Amino acid sequence: MTDAEMTRLFQTSKNVAMVGLSDSPGRASHGVARFLQAQGYRVIPVNPALTEVLGEKCYPRIEDIPEDIDIVDIFRKSEFVAEVVADALKKHPRCIWMQEGVVHHDAAKTAEAAGVAVVMDRCILKELARLLPRY
Repeated sequence: MTDAEMTRLFQTSKNVAMVGLSDSPGRASHGVARFLQAQGYRVIPVNPALTEVLGEKCYPRIEDIPEDIDIVDIFRKSEFVAEVVADALKKHPRCIWMQEGVVHHDAAKTAEAAGVAVVMDRCILKELARLLPRY
C-alpha cells in the first residue's frame, strides 16, 4: 500500500476492529487503541477472553461485530493470522493491518485475492502519525 493509499484509508475510515486488544494499559495494543480513539476512530475490541475494553463492547470474533469494519488491526502472533484473516474476510473490511512483527504472506495473498488491501509488519499508530501529523 502506498503512502497516498494509506493516507486515504486513514482519512475515510471510521471503524477499526482490533484483534487481540488487551485490557492491560502496559500492552502495546492498549496504547495503540487509546491513540486511535483519541484521533476519532471507533476501536472495536476482538478478544474472546474479555467483555469490554476502553469503554467498547468486546467481541469474540470479527464476524460477530454488527457494524461495518474499515480496518482490521491484528495484534496476534503470526501463527494465528490466517485464521483471523479468514474471519475478517466475512465482514469485507477495506484493509487488513498486521502490526509490527506480525507477518503472514499466505494470509496477505488470500486477503488481496479477495480485494482487501493489506499492510504487514507496520504499526498503525506510527504510520498515522507519520502520514497525518496533525494527529
